[in-house]
Parts: sequence; structure tokens; C-alpha cells
Amino acid sequence: MGKGNEALVYLEKMRIVKDRLHAGETAKKLEQMEFAKIMLQDSIAKAEEARLVQEAHEEEVRKEKQTRNYLGGAGLLALLLAGGFYSRWRYVKKSKVIVEKEKDRSNNLLLNILPADIAEELKIYGKAEARDFDMVSILFTDFKGFTEQSAKMSASDLVNEINVCFEAFDGIMDKYGIEKIKTIGDAYMAAGGLPAPTDDSVKNTVLAALGMQAFIIERKAAKSAKGEMAFEMRVGIHTGPVVAGIVGVKKFQYDIWGDTVNTASRIESNGEVGKVNISQATYELLKDDPQFAFESRGKIEAKGKGEMDMYFVSLKSEE
Repeated sequence: MGKGNEALVYLEKMRIVKDRLHAGETAKKLEQMEFAKIMLQDSIAKAEEARLVQEAHEEEVRKEKQTRNYLGGAGLLALLLAGGFYSRWRYVKKSKVIVEKEKDRSNNLLLNILPADIAEELKIYGKAEARDFDMVSILFTDFKGFTEQSAKMSASDLVNEINVCFEAFDGIMDKYGIEKIKTIGDAYMAAGGLPAPTDDSVKNTVLAALGMQAFIIERKAAKSAKGEMAFEMRVGIHTGPVVAGIVGVKKFQYDIWGDTVNTASRIESNGEVGKVNISQATYELLKDDPQFAFESRGKIEAKGKGEMDMYFVSLKSEE
């Protein structure tokens, strides 16, 4: 059109418009790219957060499992320990019961052999010193014609009869607080006033002797009514000083020594069946007691002792 300058101006304007259009598209693309970047960052952040949450959850689960395992192991260990302690406790308790029973049994056996005070001294010190006693009443018994009668009885019947009598005597000794010393064959020996002296030991010894005779008399009457054989018995008592203590180191035996023992034996051997024979010394200690009645026998020849005054004693209520 021959308008070159004007065409150049429009051409320049057209380029500017195109550049603007391109710039807008570029800006839009940049905005889209920036948005996409932000979205990607958000996705990455959420993914990281989810991963951290998952890891935290897994760690928590692992710790809980580990804790359960620890608690389970500790519980099992505690259960085993408790079972062990319980078994041990039962064993110890059972052992203590057994030990206590054996201890009681040993003590009872020891008390069957020795007086309580002497047994206690022996347990504490391993020995018991011999002691002097100024006034002890020695009691001896003896079955009349024992050798002849025993020949007519079987061994089992003989032992059974002696055992029945001596068991009854033991009970009488306990009743009156008299100390059984020993038995020798058919002889029974006891003492009143030891190991602990008492004011009424002489009286109680005589009461015990009367009780023993009463038992033998009643038993003989009952057995004779059945046509069975039974024993008759002599009893003798003498009062005086003795020495008492333990003999030996094995099979301990509490025994007494002194002339009083020998004299008591002679008083018994010079007695009569069914009677309680006492010496002058015992009589002098009891003669004013209103519970007893005395029968003077005068002077009796005693082997190895010469003539001795002796008395039969009984309860006044029996007269």
C-alpha cells in the first residue's frame, strides 16, 4: 500500500502483543508449575507424615509386645519363684513339725527316764551333778512268792501282769508327786522328797504305798474270782538322807545311794503282804498326823541291821 513506516509501526505493535500473549501463557505455565510443585510438596509432606505415624505406631506396637513379653516372663518367673518359695515353706514347715514331734518324743522319753529338773540340767549342761538330800522317803515293793508263781505262768502272761501292776504304780506315783527310781525284776522302787524336797513328801509317800497295796488287793480279789493267778505284795518305807544322781554316760539312769536305801529294802523284806511297813524314822515324822493309824510291831531283826523298830501304817478311815 506504499505505507512502509506505518506498517513497521503496526508490525512492532503486533510483536509486542504476541510477546504479551506469550508472557501471559508463560506466566500461567509458571503458575501451574508452581502449583504442581506445591501439591507435590504437600503430597511428600503427607507421605512423610504418614510414614512417621506408621513408624511410631510400629514402634509403639513393638514396645507393647516387648513389654508384654517382659511382663509375661516376669510373671512366669514370679510364679516359678512363688511355687519354689511355697514348696520350700511347706518343706520347712513340715520339717519343723517333724523336728518338734521328734523333740517332744525325745523329751518325753527323757522324762520317762529322769526327773524333769535333772533332764533339763542334762540338756543344758550335758551332765547333772549328784546331790545330797537330807530327808527322802524310800519306798520298796516286792511280790510274795514271785519266783514260784512265775514258774506257773507263761512268759507273756507274766510280763503282762507285771506291766499292768507297774503301770498302775506309775499312775499312783504321779498322783502323789513321788519319783519312780527303777524296777528290778518284780521289785518297784520310788522316792518321795526328790529332786525337789517338799514338806509333805513323807506323808505322800505313805499314801502312795497304801494306794499301791489297795490296787494289788483289789486285783487279786478280781482275778481269784475268775480262778486266775494274781500277786500279793509287801511294801516298806524308810526315811533318811541319800545321794541322788545319774549313773553312767549311756542309757542314763537316775539312782539313789546311801544307808537309807539299804534300810528301806530291809523294812520291805520284813513286812507282810497287804500291809505297809515303815521304819521308826518314818513313824516319828508321821505319828502326829490324824489321818494315819499305826500298829507297833516292836523290834524286828533285820539282816545286816540288827533289831529295828517297825510299824504297820494304815488310814484311820479304813479301820
